[in-house]
Amino acid sequence: MKKILMMLALASVSVAGMAQEELPEQKYSVATNSFWSNWFVTAGFEYGASYSAFERTLTPRLAGGLFKDFRQDLGVTVSVGKWFTPGMGLRTKGTYFFKGHNALTDVAEDGEVKFMNIQEQALFNLHNLLLGYKADRVWNFIPYLGAGLLRNFTANVNSVTTSFGLYNTFRLSKHIGLQLDLSYNLADYQVFAEVKNYGSTVAKTDHYFSAELGLLFNIGKCTWNKVPDVDALKALSQSQIDALNAQLSDEQAENNRLQQLLKNQKPVAAETKTVTVKEVVASPVSVFFNLGKSNIASRKDLQNVKDLVNLAKQNGSKIVVTGYADSKTGSAALNQKLSQKRAETVVNELVKMGVSRDNIEIVAAGGVDVLNPMNYNRRATVAIK
Repeated sequence: MKKILMMLALASVSVAGMAQEELPEQKYSVATNSFWSNWFVTAGFEYGASYSAFERTLTPRLAGGLFKDFRQDLGVTVSVGKWFTPGMGLRTKGTYFFKGHNALTDVAEDGEVKFMNIQEQALFNLHNLLLGYKADRVWNFIPYLGAGLLRNFTANVNSVTTSFGLYNTFRLSKHIGLQLDLSYNLADYQVFAEVKNYGSTVAKTDHYFSAELGLLFNIGKCTWNKVPDVDALKALSQSQIDALNAQLSDEQAENNRLQQLLKNQKPVAAETKTVTVKEVVASPVSVFFNLGKSNIASRKDLQNVKDLVNLAKQNGSKIVVTGYADSKTGSAALNQKLSQKRAETVVNELVKMGVSRDNIEIVAAGGVDVLNPMNYNRRATVAIK
């Protein structure tokens, strides 16, 4: 069993090394998901070995081998957890040992006990924290800290436990993976030995080492959305506005020149002069929203809207506000309502900027799939009609 445990640990390191070399990192910032996203459950078998304070202080036998038969504990584990960010999460883990030992005797059957360990554990995905989030990463290295309750059913003893562990996950598909969990636990000194009065010289903690091998199941939405490059989109919109302003300036200069010519020209009864003013056409400006929301994600988007509003005021033009939702999430009816709410949110901002509602047209386009990535479609556009 010792050889098997060592082989599993070495395998996790070697496989992980190869996986990271074969798949180049593709880091990007992510947006926070809803509460119901990024949940997972696990199930597996656990091998463990206890080392009591009693034997460590009064009858040292660790030299006899931490993995000898009279120490070997076998059990099953289940857990449920959630990632709140790609790098930080929580899980509740329960382990039941149907074949445990208190290690007070070298005869395994004489020291057999049944016990359960339930803990709440804080997970820290170092790969995502240090290297950036990557949806298809094969190996994730996740240290954790935990605390909970250990119950020895045979001795009728309870103890608060704390733990430190190294949790490794290996991606098989989007929703299924393998897990290897190595942990070290501390418990009260009466948990793994049925002796009540050790004396003042006895250490006050029992130790417990374990290794779990099992399956990981990601539930529902288990990836993280890429944050839209709003700055790039705004830069593009700003460059379009600058070009339109330059065009408008040239046209105004030409109109002034023509008006001056008309003013200085003597009237001729048989001759009329027609002056044509070009219509100003402005590219739409986008205002972005988060998944399922109708409040504006970044108020900075309104700066470009304000520039477009000023352009519309100068030309007495009407404004069209079109709301959108992405077609990949939600029903068609829900997306239609959401696009309407997003458009109305932007209209309220235009009114605050001094635009009359009579000069604003609202269009609800519903769910669309015209931009890539998909979350760029969660927007409302403002355009001059």
